[in-house]
Amino acid sequence: MARASAARSAALALLGDVRRRDARARDVLRSSKRLQDMGVRDRSFAVRLVMGVVGSVGLLDECVDAHLKRPSRLEPKVRDALRLGAYELLFLHTPRSAAVSQGVELVRFASPRAAGLANAVLRRVAEVDVPAREEAFGRVRCGDGMSTRDLAMVSGYPEWLVRRVERTRGSDFVRDLCLSATEAAPIYVAARGAGFRVDDETEGLLRSAGLDPAPGGAEGSYVLRNPAGLASSGLVERCDVVVADLSAQRVARSVASHAASSVLEIGQGRGTKSILVSDAARRAGKELRIVGVDSQPFKVGVAERRMEVAGLSGTVSCHVYDACELDGKDVPSVLEGPFQTVFVDAPCSGTGTLRRHPEIAWSLDEQSVDSLVALQGRIVAAASRRVAPGGFLCYATCSVLRRENEDVVDAFLISAAGEEFELVEEPFLSAPCLGGADGHFCAIMSRG
Repeated sequence: MARASAARSAALALLGDVRRRDARARDVLRSSKRLQDMGVRDRSFAVRLVMGVVGSVGLLDECVDAHLKRPSRLEPKVRDALRLGAYELLFLHTPRSAAVSQGVELVRFASPRAAGLANAVLRRVAEVDVPAREEAFGRVRCGDGMSTRDLAMVSGYPEWLVRRVERTRGSDFVRDLCLSATEAAPIYVAARGAGFRVDDETEGLLRSAGLDPAPGGAEGSYVLRNPAGLASSGLVERCDVVVADLSAQRVARSVASHAASSVLEIGQGRGTKSILVSDAARRAGKELRIVGVDSQPFKVGVAERRMEVAGLSGTVSCHVYDACELDGKDVPSVLEGPFQTVFVDAPCSGTGTLRRHPEIAWSLDEQSVDSLVALQGRIVAAASRRVAPGGFLCYATCSVLRRENEDVVDAFLISAAGEEFELVEEPFLSAPCLGGADGHFCAIMSRG
């Protein structure tokens, strides 16, 4: 009797941590001592399993529960193990016999008396659900006669989300989105510095670290074909490079191109866009003063430390503040402005980044999207009060939902707060696709 492999056993333990702590998968993976002690191959497989299960958990439970008499009585740790087995069967190319036997061993470890049940359930998944998904994948791949159910089966995403994207973005867009879910997201990094000489030095550093960089599709951008050693290389810790999706880099470059002196950045987070915007401006021969705000003190603390390491603490400041209050009378003097550019990196659903943040897909619902839209509108209206005449208001999300993007911008422009603003160019929108970047949106408005 073969024992469960080290990678699968680690994945089972990590899924238990995610469930018990109600934590983000990436946070659990990032802090896992178990993963740090594993070889590169096993570590990569364990991460793929955890991220995949979390991102398709609703579909996996649907398939498992269809072959159980009393799904509600399933122990949580047994369900975790069955999810892993079902994920391998449905989404990976593991031979069916191996996936079933390894899934059974995971269940045996979690609860020995449930091993027989696991064998029966996983065999039914292999016999019934795997062929159904393969047929759905064929229809989606060729784009012929695909249904919402087919798209959900291929991606592991909820049907309501697939339906909403398809209704507002079209069949090609949603097809790309769903097919992209079948692979891990590419890892992009941006070089630090102001010219090609520095870019060449950065490429040399990446190669020396064994990361196998390739041109990322923009100046100073690289995609890493062997990213496993990035964390241990020290390059990110020293801010020699910035990890950022290619579409996020493009948003930052667009903001920088519409900034001449002062920028108010709303939703600064951990400061990634602050660095990207500053570096993009320096490449263009400009020096920006960026004032960043975020409502979460922890993130502001992280951003402050990153600015010091990045050599930007003299030009980028970080502040705790609720952006919804920017139209009030008691705004701190550092935030009063007016600013030549106000950049709203809005809180959003994150539906353009589902490959990187898999828990989003099944924790989101239509009501929570509506709540986000109301918040986005409030922030944009308040932020617009800090834009100087002749200046720019930049609104960005990492969502693919029209409700959070074009609809928010359109509602603002016809409101009293937006009557002095107009779009200066067609908004930027990217769709997640196989081998490509994430979904991001950015609209640039000018104040007359």
